[in-house]
Parts: sequence; structure tokens; C-alpha cells
Amino acid sequence: MGRYIVKRLLETLVILFIISIIAFAIIHLIPGDPVYIMLGTDINQEFHDQVYREMGLDRPLVDQYFYWLGRFLTGNFGHSYYFKQEVSQVVAARLPITLYLGVFSSVFSVVIGIFCGVITAVKRGTWLDNIITVLANIGIAMPSFWLAMLLIWLFGIKLRILPTHDFVMPSVNLKLSLQQMVMPVICMSVGGVASYTRQTRSSMLEVIGQDYIRTARSKGLTESRIINKHAIKNALIPVLTLIGMTLRGCIGGSAIIETIFNINGLGRVMVVALNNRDYTTLQTGLVLLALITCLCNLAVDIAYAYVDPRIRLK
Repeated sequence: MGRYIVKRLLETLVILFIISIIAFAIIHLIPGDPVYIMLGTDINQEFHDQVYREMGLDRPLVDQYFYWLGRFLTGNFGHSYYFKQEVSQVVAARLPITLYLGVFSSVFSVVIGIFCGVITAVKRGTWLDNIITVLANIGIAMPSFWLAMLLIWLFGIKLRILPTHDFVMPSVNLKLSLQQMVMPVICMSVGGVASYTRQTRSSMLEVIGQDYIRTARSKGLTESRIINKHAIKNALIPVLTLIGMTLRGCIGGSAIIETIFNINGLGRVMVVALNNRDYTTLQTGLVLLALITCLCNLAVDIAYAYVDPRIRLK
């Protein structure tokens, strides 16, 4: 097991290195002069060249990349010329918000989705199964930004029962934080709930038809004990993959929801950095999100290896 984990860790490091190169190259291919975008086009050429050199943009791209990478590996993320502070300070202030919403949305998706999937499998063919299945199909096809605007119109404008923008951590104001997170969490969770429902239903139906389930029934075990003790445990093995996908999707794909609800998380900061060509902040944010994604994949792989020992032998 230890060799398997070390192998996956090394693969993760290689993937992160490749992602950092691709992200760096794509960011610098974005058209527009970052100096003019930040300071305006009315500055003189001498001042422009001075700032351009201070930002290190006059160096070859290869030198810029390895200079950034060397500082990043030592914990120095550089200086943000747009936010006028160190990138580490920008990330430290915004990343906890993104992680909080992402983890909460993922947990909500897992719990509700698996519960609905088990219900639809046990009640297969009933009206409850049909309703939940239809809602799951709608949830997968529904764009999160459209749902966000719909919720804002209904609960924020018409009913006036939920705030439509900003976010504070629970440690600052618990009641306000819970109110502010309702709509963003729903928008970030709908796709995950729908995916878990469909996957769990499919896995449960396959497991329920296995011989050992019929044997358990022939022994006189109650249906609830069969489902809870035997069926669910084996049916959740394929769902492990979705858990990693949901977490990285909620965290990495939070930029749209954070922008719509004006949440000052890392996703929104990256959108602002992109619009203002703040290369250092954008590059650091992309690599950190890639790191979170790789860690999610690594956790899922390790969980799979524990659940199914055959994976370690491949």
C-alpha cells in the first residue's frame, strides 16, 4: 500500500508541474498589455517601460516561469500589482471562503444524492422513483448560473427572505453566514446531487440483483437490514469517483457562483485578476486550484485501494 501511495504522489507532482507550465503559457498568451490595463493608456512610454521592467515582463518567458516557480516552491507567491499586496495575503483572505463553500456543497451533494439514489432504487417503478429521476435529469442539465439568477429573483427580490450578495464566515456572524450560503450552496450542489442520485440508483439496482442479496433474503433477514448492511456498502464503491469530482468541481468551478453572488472568494479574485492581467495572482490561483484537484483525485485513488485491494496490485 505504501508503494502505491508513493507512486501516486510522484504522479501528482508531475501532473502539477505540467499544469503549471500550461497555465503559465496560456496566461501570457492572453492579449493586452498588463501595464496599460492596470494604469490606463494615458501614461507616458517611459513610465510604462519602468513598470514593465519592475513586473519582470521584459525577461524571456522561460526565465519568468522558473523565477516564479522557484519563489512559489519556497512559499513566496509574489506581489499583486492590482490588489497592491502580497499574493499570499490575497489567497489567505479568499481561499478559506472558497474551501468552506466547496466542502459544504460537496457534503450536501453526497448526503442528499446518495439518500435519493437509495430511495429510487428501493422504490423502483413507483411514483417516487419517477419524480426523483425526472428531477435528477433536470438537475444535470440545468446551468448553475441560470439557477443562481432564478433563486436571486425569487428569494432575494420577490420574497426578500435571503441576501443576494456578499458572504461572511460563521465565526463573524453565524446567522447571516447561514442565510448568505443557502443560494450559493444550492447552485453548487444541484449537479452533484443529480449525479449521485443517478449513479447510486444504478449501482444499487445492480447490487440488489446479486446472488448474495437473494441469499440474505432467503435467510429471513429484514429488507432494511439487507439494504443497510449489505447493499449500500457495495453499491457505494463506484460512487467514490464522483466524490472527488464533486469536491474539485465545487471548489475549482466556484468562480461563476462567486461572481454572481459577489462572494469575495478565490474564484472571483481569479476572474478579477484575469480581467486586469494580474499574472502573478492568476498563476498562483490556478496552481492552487490544480493542487486541490490533484489532492482530491489522490484521496479517491487511495480510498479505492483500501476498498478494493485488487487496485494496489495493478
